[in-house]
Parts: sequence; structure tokens; C-alpha cells
Amino acid sequence: MPVQKSGNGGLDAILAAVDPKEGTGWHGLARRDALNRLRTMGLPVPRDEYWRFSGPGPLIWPIEGTSPETTRPPVDCTMPLHASAAVRSVFQETDCLRMVFIDGVFSPDRSDDLVMANVDIVPLSEAMALDIHWSRDLFGKLEADGQSPIARPLAALNTAVARNGFVMDVHGQVPKPVCMVYLRETDQSEAIIHSLVKIRKGASVTLLENGPGAARLNSVLEIDVEQNARFDHVRVQGRDHDRVAATHQFVRLARESSFRSFSMTVNGVHTRNETYIALRGDEAKATVAGVCVGDGEFLHDDTVFVLHDAERCESRQVFKKVLGNGSKGVFQGKILVRPGAQKTDGYQISKGLLLDGTSQFLAKPELEIYADDVACSHGSTCGALDEDSLFYLMARGITRSEAQRMLVLAFLEEAIDEIEDLEIAADLRDRLAEWIARHSS
Repeated sequence: MPVQKSGNGGLDAILAAVDPKEGTGWHGLARRDALNRLRTMGLPVPRDEYWRFSGPGPLIWPIEGTSPETTRPPVDCTMPLHASAAVRSVFQETDCLRMVFIDGVFSPDRSDDLVMANVDIVPLSEAMALDIHWSRDLFGKLEADGQSPIARPLAALNTAVARNGFVMDVHGQVPKPVCMVYLRETDQSEAIIHSLVKIRKGASVTLLENGPGAARLNSVLEIDVEQNARFDHVRVQGRDHDRVAATHQFVRLARESSFRSFSMTVNGVHTRNETYIALRGDEAKATVAGVCVGDGEFLHDDTVFVLHDAERCESRQVFKKVLGNGSKGVFQGKILVRPGAQKTDGYQISKGLLLDGTSQFLAKPELEIYADDVACSHGSTCGALDEDSLFYLMARGITRSEAQRMLVLAFLEEAIDEIEDLEIAADLRDRLAEWIARHSS
């Protein structure tokens, strides 16, 4: 089905603002191709199949403006500067190399020295200033591949105009995690970040990400995992109540490679996390998981597409959402198994826990299989806290609010278990417990 073009005129304004210099340099061809894709697709609109549950409005309207599509007021992006400083920083006790971005722009003064064994890291702007760079063969390529069969126009927009982000070349076992910290320091900042990660044959790295990034964030992360290589990723989105974000991961996996990604989201009024994973080599493995806890004006959308295009590959999708006070959670997950991708093992589960009658969990799980020797499953459930379990705990002297918190954390545990680093997993459990305790009535 062709993509519906935007009718609000926003695309013309975006294209008119594109700097002609964006089409020069080694990245010029990829930028021009992305602009052409964007012109063909148009901006997303609520009637598009994969936008009808959440709507793209806050991700594309002018921050100060209003939308003709709804009576909902524009997003309030007036969080006081450094308002979240009292909250302990995520991963602050983790031994890692930190790279800091402020309103989407790399800050060398706040970052560590970007030197560590078996990895080369530079800001994207620095790589683009060179006459030639290895990332020429990756920039925009995975994003372009991920546009079919489902269009992702905000990712194409990102490739067309982004000048900030990081470029990481991993050529061995990296001794400690690399941590990207995205800080927001101005009221109505808008950040577009595009990053590239290449993990060479037999190499491995763990990437950590945290922070709001900006009042509105559009990010793309292209990840190429070569044969027998490994990429682990943990992302925490929170602390900024007014955050609006659209994130995209495009992943290509070679033979016997491994990819694991986990996201935790609290706060924010509108978040859409898109993931596209292509298992191109035999015996590749991919896991994408996430938890979110929403309260009040909160919309969280996980849209995942996993392509099995090789034999004996495994994929897992595990998502849990806890929603209260009128918040809304969305999960759209698809597994596509191409002809010849025999012995595929695909697993998908999404569950919503509604803490009241005003919240919503909307799910669209899909399987599309063209091979005959596969084991694929998907499931989605939605419900309230189990009253029998609450009674059991309260009968043993536990208060109702504490019993509710215990059951919520138990509900999220299946997704958190997908994190292999036990210390990071324990830290995130503690943070979720703290957040839930603060927001409990």
C-alpha cells in the first residue's frame, strides 16, 4: 500500500530549510538519496498503517505551533534548565568511556578522552569534515534498506540533514562500555543525531545511552555487526517529563553474529522507538526488549521489524508496559521470514499492565512466513493487577501500595532479564522501584 503523503505542508517547509551544502562531501550522495526518499514518502500522517495508534503530530509540528489534526495543545517544552540534576545520573557508577552531547551537539569539554583499546570513536561532524572516511560505505545505507516494506520517513529526514552524532569502529574486544550521555540545556532545543557503529569480525562492544537529548529528538543509529561479532546495547530514556523523541535503530547481522538491545523508558509525553533488524548471515542472533512505565500524559510506541533472511537464526522481542492515569502504550512488532530462511526461531511477546480504566495498551503483533521449517510465535496480552495476588500479599502484612509495587516489578522482570550484564540490570531494577514508589498514590 502506498504511503499517504502529509497534507499539512510541513514537508515543504522542511525541504526549504535544507542547507545546499548538505549534498556535498563523501556523505552527499546518501543525503540526496534520503531527500528523494522523503519527497516520495512524505511526512507520516495518522491514517498511515503504522502511525494510526500513536500519530506523528508532536514529532513533526513546529514546537511552538499548533496542529490542524487534533485539539491537543502543542507540547510544552519549558522544563527549567538542569531541573533533573537532583536525580542521580544513570550509569554514573559504571566504569565506562563517556561521550557527552548537549542539545544534540558533541561537548568535548564534558566528555572523556576518546581513546580506548580496540575502538576508534569520533564525532560525526569530524568524520564528515574529512575528504574520505570508512563510514561512507555505511552512512544511510542501512537506513535505506530499512525503508522497505515499511516506510520510515523521519529516519530519511534524519539522514538528509543530520550533522551531529558519533562514528564508532570496533576492531577487537572493547574492555569497558562506551556511554553516550545526551543532555538538554535549553527550553525548546531540537536535536537530530545520526550515529554509525561498525563491529569488525570477532569484535565486541557494549554501548550505553541515556539522557533526554533535547526537547524534541530525532535519532538514527546504524549498526553493522560482522561475522562472529557482538553488540550489546542498553538505553535509558527518562528524567525529562516534557521530552518528545523518535529514535531509530537499523541493524545488519552477519554469520554467527549477535545483537542485544534493551530500552527502559519513564517520563516523556511522546516517544516512538523504531527498530529494524536484518539477519543476513546464518546462525545470527538478535534480541530487542524494553520496558516502559507511564503516568498521565504519556505515550510510548515500540515499532519493531525483524527480517530473517538466512538459515538457523534466532530472534526475540520482549516488551512490557505499565500504564496509569490515562497514559497510552503501543507495540507494533513483525517477524518476516523469507524463502530459504529455514530453521528460523522467532519469538515475540508484548504485555500491557493497566493500573486504571483510563489507560490504553494497543498491540499489533505480526508473523509473515515464507519458509516451511520454522518455529515462530507471537503473543500479546493486556490486563490489570491480579486481585488474588494482591490479597495474598496483603494477608501477610504488606500494604496494598507496596503489594502493587511488588507486582509491577515482577511483571517487568521478564524483559529486564534480557540484559546480560547483571550489575546494569540490578541498577535499572532499583531505578524502576524508585520511580514507581514516587508515582504511587
